[in-house]
Amino acid sequence: MKKAGLTLLFILFGLLSCCAQTASRDTFILLKPDRIFDGQEMRTGVWVLVKGNHITQVRNSADMKVPPNTKIIELKGMTLMPGMIEGHSHLFLHPYNEASWNDQVLTESRAERTARAVVSAKATLMAGFTTVRDLGTEGMGYDDAGLKTAITKGVIPGPRMLVATRAIVATGSYQPKSVTDNVYTQGAEEADGPEGITHAVRSQIGHGADVVKIYVDYRWSPEGTAAPTFSEDELKAAVTAAKSSGRIVAVHSSTEEGMRRAIMAGVTTIEHGDGGTPELFQMMKDKGIALCPTLAATEAIATYFYDYKKGIGPEPESIKKKREMFSMALKSGVTICMGGDVGVFPHGDNAREMILMADYGMKPIDVLKSATSVNATVFGLKDLGSIKPLFLADLVAVEGNPAEDIKAVKRVKFVMKDGVIYKQE
Repeated sequence: MKKAGLTLLFILFGLLSCCAQTASRDTFILLKPDRIFDGQEMRTGVWVLVKGNHITQVRNSADMKVPPNTKIIELKGMTLMPGMIEGHSHLFLHPYNEASWNDQVLTESRAERTARAVVSAKATLMAGFTTVRDLGTEGMGYDDAGLKTAITKGVIPGPRMLVATRAIVATGSYQPKSVTDNVYTQGAEEADGPEGITHAVRSQIGHGADVVKIYVDYRWSPEGTAAPTFSEDELKAAVTAAKSSGRIVAVHSSTEEGMRRAIMAGVTTIEHGDGGTPELFQMMKDKGIALCPTLAATEAIATYFYDYKKGIGPEPESIKKKREMFSMALKSGVTICMGGDVGVFPHGDNAREMILMADYGMKPIDVLKSATSVNATVFGLKDLGSIKPLFLADLVAVEGNPAEDIKAVKRVKFVMKDGVIYKQE
């Protein structure tokens, strides 16, 4: 009898929990900022009404129809924006001035790296980035798919995730390496030939990959500089396998020839793009391939290893070349994604990339587009990246006007993801 009573209590508790969750989905929330950036332009005098996990109304305040018992949130002095989208992240990495990439992959336990990823996921969300494209676990197998599931189930707070799982490299090109017969944990999955790379793509998709990440060049030349790794035929096979299943393809490339092969293969995005030329950017524009420049990673590495202090002394050659590349890309009109290669620098400081994009010559309003509607379009996120009725309620508010002062994107005061408020200051 006692056991039956306890069972009934648990069932009742479950029903009450279910009803409470359903009731919250029926609640209206009215957001009243000074202005909104809707993914395309800045607008004033506009309020946003949310019901459950969707936006229901985006109207001038005088025309807004406010249902009874609506929760009202005043966002005075703030700009309401779509939740920002990080285009290049590695949640299982932490800054290289804390531990080198090799040490992280070879000596940090799986438990430690997972714990760090959980902390980093929360920091990313609290910084206003409600979605990330995570481009490789760097030795952690398919654990990003598990992290994504934990976030989706509400086990831990974090952004929506597009995951690449292991990423793909040519045999012998990637790290860690050994001159002995020792077998090290690899930072990515090795594959060779059209059949081999097709198998790797399909295997990673089967393990949960939303996006296929390929290293089309790497530092494996005799001089230790970057050189192409896969042939054009291999890359075409990978792209065909990925796109036939609806996956996008992101490629690491820092050489002119590597970029050329990737463009001819029809990839979705080129990460870093240090080998870019006016001709290559024009080809990318013509084929609808976007650039993810990762300016912040270049600056972070210069700070860690070349004693570079921004604003003090001359810039290292790597940063000068990055500025030149980014300037060429801007002039070409190629689509530019916002993605900083976070993990090389701290998670939660994602907006560092946006500030650098403006510093390198991009208009602040275009930087905002890049981090919202542009990334959503390039990554195939059809109901994110804009403030529109029926879109998912991923919304952030920043203090000030980021179209006038891009640094405002670091002053995040309000974060909502999927209609749930995670931060309100």
